[in-house]
Amino acid sequence: MLLVNAIDRLSLEMLLDRYGLELHLVAREEVISGSYWGEREAGLIGATIFARLDTPLHSVLHESAHFICMTPERRAGLDTDAGGDDAEECAVCYLQVLLAQMLPNVSRERMCRDMGEWGYSFRLGSAASWFSKDAEDARNWLIHHGLLRVTDEVTYACR
Repeated sequence: MLLVNAIDRLSLEMLLDRYGLELHLVAREEVISGSYWGEREAGLIGATIFARLDTPLHSVLHESAHFICMTPERRAGLDTDAGGDDAEECAVCYLQVLLAQMLPNVSRERMCRDMGEWGYSFRLGSAASWFSKDAEDARNWLIHHGLLRVTDEVTYACR
């Protein structure tokens, strides 16, 4: 699994900054504030993503995508639980794969593999199969909410 300590963190911080998000790294032994899953998983409070160097990148991108996909009203009171419905959750997963592709030396394939290793499950059995063959609804959700263009370019806007 690709961890925060194995990527170009400046590129990650610059990507998150485009969405008004800030990456806050905490010491390895510290509890991660705002983490819904606990342990080493990323946390989300307001516009801050909390992580450690041993936090999986997919977790950071997933929580970031939640922030991007939620309504402004939910963002205003955001603390740990991003909420949302099933359609939004699928859009979050789709967007996290797109965001991964924007980072140096991180690919769609790697993100999908890490998602599967973590335990994401999809009707077609893998994140990669879902993304390429069964995620049209998630893609359309992102387009409908102005987060993705029909050309598959992200808009760098929040919902």
